[in-house]
Amino acid sequence: MKTRKIVIDGMGGDNAPGAIVEGAILAAGSVPHRICIVGDEAAISAELAKHRYSGDSIEIVHADEAISGDEAPVKAVRTKQRSSIVMGINMLKRGEGDVFISAGSTGALMAGGLFILGRIQGIDRPALASTYPIMQTGGVSLLVDSGANSECKPNNLLEFATMGAIYMEKVIGVKRPTVGLVNMGTEEGKGTTVLKAAYEMMARSRDEYGALEFIGNIEARDVPRGAADVIVCDGYVGNVILKLTEGLAWSIFKLIKKKFTDGALPRIGALLLSGKINELRGAFDYSEYGGAPILGVKGAIVKMHGASNANAAKNTIIKAVPYMEQEVVRHIENSVLEMEAVQISE
Repeated sequence: MKTRKIVIDGMGGDNAPGAIVEGAILAAGSVPHRICIVGDEAAISAELAKHRYSGDSIEIVHADEAISGDEAPVKAVRTKQRSSIVMGINMLKRGEGDVFISAGSTGALMAGGLFILGRIQGIDRPALASTYPIMQTGGVSLLVDSGANSECKPNNLLEFATMGAIYMEKVIGVKRPTVGLVNMGTEEGKGTTVLKAAYEMMARSRDEYGALEFIGNIEARDVPRGAADVIVCDGYVGNVILKLTEGLAWSIFKLIKKKFTDGALPRIGALLLSGKINELRGAFDYSEYGGAPILGVKGAIVKMHGASNANAAKNTIIKAVPYMEQEVVRHIENSVLEMEAVQISE
């Protein structure tokens, strides 16, 4: 097996560099590849020493700067050439790394991916793809786009569907993943002009080329039950779905906790059901699912949650392995001609 290099931003996120370094140490024994942490060498070395790490799977590349979440992304990427994000993405471009992971600014990661790596030829807009937990099965769907593009054209939605299906098959391991288009109803004629045109393109991809396993429109209420393996929408809708789900889940957990601690008898019930309640909480724990890939740029970039802890960093590193080993970027590049064939004139 070819040894590859996983590059991770040591300075990005609320808990850096401590959580990043600890996560890298936890992952080091589970992945057959080298891990490179980019950031302040002194701070990262101190964290490695704190955990008494003495292995040889982790290396450090020093970065003088860091990009904060409140900086203008484009300006920061252009002016902070010695930042951990810019240096990490440049390592991908030079072939010195095979995947770059960061819990830092999403905007800076998107800008860096576009300006440094560039878009895959034929892809109009890269997208952020987030895993969405399906409680009934314990599996996940892939929500594309989950926040990168607030307004989209029909061909963008077709691109999201195709890239998401490739990622779902190559990385998550779902054969012939189903694709659903988020709409206000399941009927073919529902929705805006953009959604109707996108529906027609995806149906052509299915019927004439056998490419997408497109099942049609799905309503938002069907997303949590796993109506499709790949859930396609613009970034505005996708981000609302994610944030609403997250807020609703934690509201339910708080309500359950309140009901189970209000009196002696409920407390006994809570003790008996504590294991199941923890399983329920774990189903919505972002740290278990790793990060969200930025699909459509000429390199493998993964965005972690800004509040990522060591467990999230570890899982993101582990789950980034099939992303690079299965060469998802190359498969997306090969799919472009097929996408162009099914697009309709606007």
